[in-house]
Amino acid sequence: MTTEMVEMTPQERAEYEAFKAEQAKRREAEQRKAARDTYATMVDSEVAAAIPLLRETSENLKSVKDRIYGDFDAILKMKSEITGVATDEQSSHTFTTSDGKYRLILGVNCIDGYRDTVEDGIAMVKGYLESLARDTATEALVAAVLKLLSRDGQGNIKASRVLQLRKMAEGSGDERFIEGVRIIEESYQPTVSKRYIRAQYKDEKGAWKYIPLGMTDVD
Repeated sequence: MTTEMVEMTPQERAEYEAFKAEQAKRREAEQRKAARDTYATMVDSEVAAAIPLLRETSENLKSVKDRIYGDFDAILKMKSEITGVATDEQSSHTFTTSDGKYRLILGVNCIDGYRDTVEDGIAMVKGYLESLARDTATEALVAAVLKLLSRDGQGNIKASRVLQLRKMAEGSGDERFIEGVRIIEESYQPTVSKRYIRAQYKDEKGAWKYIPLGMTDVD
C-alpha cells in the first residue's frame, strides 16, 4: 500500500501555517491562564493559613507586653518615690540586673508637637537673630542658627533643636532671645504614641545584643 503525498498550493501552505500558529498561540494562552489560576489558588491558601497564625502571634506579643508592664508597675512607682521624679516625666525607663547581664527598657514613643503660641516665640527668635546679620559672615552664621527652627515632615520643630537654641540664648544673655526660646519651650505639647519594650543581654564577648521582638527584627 502506497501513501500518496498531498501537495498544497502556496496559499494552502500559508493558511495551514497560520492555523498551526494560531493553535500554538491558543495553547500558550491557556497554559498562562492555568498558571495564573494556580498562582491565585496558592496565594489564597497560604494567606488564609498565615493570617490566623500572625493574629495569634500578635495577640501573644500584646499579652506579654501587658504582663511585663503590669509586673513593672510597682517598680516604676517605687522608682518615682526614690528619685522624686514622676513616672510620666520620663519617656523611657532602663532597668539593668545587678550582674550586668540583662537590660530592659520600657518607654513610650513621643511625637513632637506645639501649641499655636510657638509662632510668637519663633518670630521673637528670628527677629533677634536677623538683627545680628551685618555682613556676609554674620549672615551665614544667622542662617545656620535659623536652620534649627526648620520644620520636619509633620510641620514641627525638633525638641532637640530647641534645646540647642536654649543653650545659645542663655549664652547670648539677650532677654529677647531667651524669652522667645522660652515661649517655644512652653508651647511644646508632645503626643504620646505607643508603648515599647526593648530587651538586651550580654553575649560571651560582653557586648550588648538586642532580643528581636518585631517581625522586621527577626532574621
